[in-house]
Amino acid sequence: MNVGVLALQGDFREHCVVLESLGANVSEVRLPEQLDGLDGLVIPGGESTTIGRLMRLYELDEAFSRFEGALFGTCAGMIVLARDSSDGVDGQLHLGEIDVTVRRNGYGRQVASFESPVELDDGTHVPGVFIRAPRIVEHGTNVELLAHLDGEPVLVREGRALAAAFHPELADDRRIHSLFLEIAEENGGPSLRGRATS
Repeated sequence: MNVGVLALQGDFREHCVVLESLGANVSEVRLPEQLDGLDGLVIPGGESTTIGRLMRLYELDEAFSRFEGALFGTCAGMIVLARDSSDGVDGQLHLGEIDVTVRRNGYGRQVASFESPVELDDGTHVPGVFIRAPRIVEHGTNVELLAHLDGEPVLVREGRALAAAFHPELADDRRIHSLFLEIAEENGGPSLRGRATS
């Protein structure tokens, strides 16, 4: 399976390491033509306005309209994949792949970063690393709520797109990335055998 990680800004290297450990062929994406042949793409954490500005600069926003692979956004990546943000700046880029409205830095600024177990819909928990994390303030009826923190959704899916308010790439648990690869497979990508589950 060929998976790309948007490498314009943010913690893209950590995602690459996790995905490679799960058996995916991983490449860094900076230009539109690098989306060709990918079964999925990760939009990492970082600074959402900077990521959006660079995507426009390199015409990746237009290329996304033609990209049919699975999508996975973490933290700032969730903001980019969202329909809207309640406090977005002028020109804030939203791809509208998931019908959610988010509030940027909804859990506080950098100094308010924290770690807390996140409860999955099967009752188990994964580590949640929250760094200037967005908060979901509204979601559409077709959005699946896959994990919660204190009753609020922090991991959501709509069709081929998955988004987390936290940073699963900064923890040892691989289940969220495994889920992304499963979505990519459901979306038409090749099967990966022997993926780690924790």
